[in-house]
Amino acid sequence: MPQFLVASDLDRTLVYSNRALALDVPDRLAPRLLAVEVHDGRALSFMTEQAAALLAEIADRAPVVPITTRTRAQYERIHLPGPTADWIPPYAVCANGGHLLVDGRPDQDWQREIRTRLDERSAPLAQVVEHLALTADPEWTHKRRVADDLFVYLVVERAELPPGWVAELTAWCAERGWTVSLQGRKVYAVPAPLSKSAALAEVRRRSGAETVLAAGDSLLDAELLLAADLAWRPGHGELAETGWTAPGVTALTETGVGAGEEILRQMLKHVG
Repeated sequence: MPQFLVASDLDRTLVYSNRALALDVPDRLAPRLLAVEVHDGRALSFMTEQAAALLAEIADRAPVVPITTRTRAQYERIHLPGPTADWIPPYAVCANGGHLLVDGRPDQDWQREIRTRLDERSAPLAQVVEHLALTADPEWTHKRRVADDLFVYLVVERAELPPGWVAELTAWCAERGWTVSLQGRKVYAVPAPLSKSAALAEVRRRSGAETVLAAGDSLLDAELLLAADLAWRPGHGELAETGWTAPGVTALTETGVGAGEEILRQMLKHVG
């Protein structure tokens, strides 16, 4: 049984899009970048080469568990560096806890468990989708997406959101066993039983790890960080913007892709 388990959110924690890199140094001093996601022939997400080396060293010493709100298909576009060329994480969590991948393959027992929890504790997805269709004005809603038939999110023009709309949606969803979070230009409506922390608890149970390290930047990561023994959040993201912290959580000052590197550097000090 491993002593440590290393769990991390992906976007804006470990990997960064061009828009999220936040390289605030002269071009000649910018770190070398490694593309870790390619879609339709375009590189979409990056890590610094130093971060990639740190992650590979961590993965050689402890199980690394990516935990993401991405759908399974979106997650499978990510190719994280590891100790070997063909390395894949022993566990991965997609769709905010809706999918548990074991050695890259969906775990059917977990999917049945999640379906049972959703049926028992939250209103049907179709009801929430219909409510959003009726209440989210097309004038400020660019997209409405259903993720893996598990939850729904909107891409909105944030500055044009009506005052109180998010609060009203939050209250409506809470009565039906759903949670709401506003992150950047996205409004997420997610069933309460669907959480990164619940999936992490299952991975911890299966692996028998004594100590869990975790990292994340968004409101959907708060429970993940609380479930860990030690955790980090970068100096950007919704958690940083709200000043959120908790015992055992280190609030870094670094932002952008440099924060991802610093998170891995500090994690390696513990697993090393």
